[in-house]
Amino acid sequence: MRTAVFKSANALVGWLLQQAADRLDAHYQPSPQQTRKGRETIGVQGIFGSFPLERDYYYHAGKGQGHSPADAALGLEVGYTPALAKLICLEGADEPTYLKAERHLEQTGGIAVSARQIQRVVQRVGGSAQLWQERQAQPGPCDAPVLYVSADGTGVPMVPEELKRRRGKQADGTAKTRQVYLGCVFTQHRTDEQGHPVRDYESTTYVSSFKSIAAFGPLLRQEAVRRGLGSARKVVLLIDGAVGLENMGRLCFKDCLQIVDFFHALEHAGHVLEALIGKAHPDYQQRLRRWAKRLLKDKVQALIQETRQQCAGPAQAAAVEQALGYFVRNVSRMQYGSFRAAGLFIGSGVVEAGCKTVIGGRCKQSGMFWSESGAENILALRCLHSSRRLEDFWKYRLNERAAHNDALPLAA
Repeated sequence: MRTAVFKSANALVGWLLQQAADRLDAHYQPSPQQTRKGRETIGVQGIFGSFPLERDYYYHAGKGQGHSPADAALGLEVGYTPALAKLICLEGADEPTYLKAERHLEQTGGIAVSARQIQRVVQRVGGSAQLWQERQAQPGPCDAPVLYVSADGTGVPMVPEELKRRRGKQADGTAKTRQVYLGCVFTQHRTDEQGHPVRDYESTTYVSSFKSIAAFGPLLRQEAVRRGLGSARKVVLLIDGAVGLENMGRLCFKDCLQIVDFFHALEHAGHVLEALIGKAHPDYQQRLRRWAKRLLKDKVQALIQETRQQCAGPAQAAAVEQALGYFVRNVSRMQYGSFRAAGLFIGSGVVEAGCKTVIGGRCKQSGMFWSESGAENILALRCLHSSRRLEDFWKYRLNERAAHNDALPLAA
């Protein structure tokens, strides 16, 4: 019974697309440089099965390119219908591997698409998704009391060709990974009974890029503009205090309240105490807890002064001063008592969780090695999925494909 229903549905879809293709070809106006080569038939695969589609084919001698107007207008992706292409991209980006995506499509929908073909469609569409992430922003509204912007970087394992002449953290100075940046924007309307901030449900959107921090900062700012940067009552930038992110904050979010992640501050407090008394000292943990309590009382400047006074000699003082540099640079970003009293987040857990789920969950599995474009394209689709923007992107994608039928751009 199910097979009969699928065959009927597939026949109907094939007939409808053939009718649409015939109408499109009848009304298409080619540019002077395009030569009609006649009708060609391709096999099209949809959710319910495969069917032949006959349509006109044109060739542009100047560009050395072929073009089928019906393919572009119908939104076909390498022989897949838009509905199946969307499903392929969703599975290919969401599942841990392309092979698992192949099996999932077969087991849940009886749809036979090889892992290699899934990869091909994801990479074809993912490039467009990355460009859509980087598009010029239209300012959006924000009715939340607080708009948060956060960013972090993580390494993605790469194939050797992508790592040539790149410096890294291995003992020989070489790199095994490439840095990818992830940024997120979310809102907060309320605090809980204890006065702790509560992130608004499904308010987080993401952007990603393998570009330098100098290029990523403006991209993240564009996302913040879409989310209402210009109309938000308060904007908070949450970062981990790394120099690159610090510079990004100064250049792209200079008028925003900036907060350094409290847990990174504690990590660096450990570095200061290690330089001062050594990690094996019996009072190390007790003094680290004291740092935590005093940081939460806006005492970072006092901690810096007291630590400098406790140095025993010039050699120790140099090591301690180097470790204290993190706090010296970020005094204004570490007024945690005041931030908590205002009901604000002091941790960058949202973007760090995103690095683990959006990036790590797909690109940092055991045995994986990526090209830059391969990882960037799949991460763009994952960001759009996590941001609940896939439908908006696919509308853009269909319009972009249909625009290839405009004779003016083709003739230019």
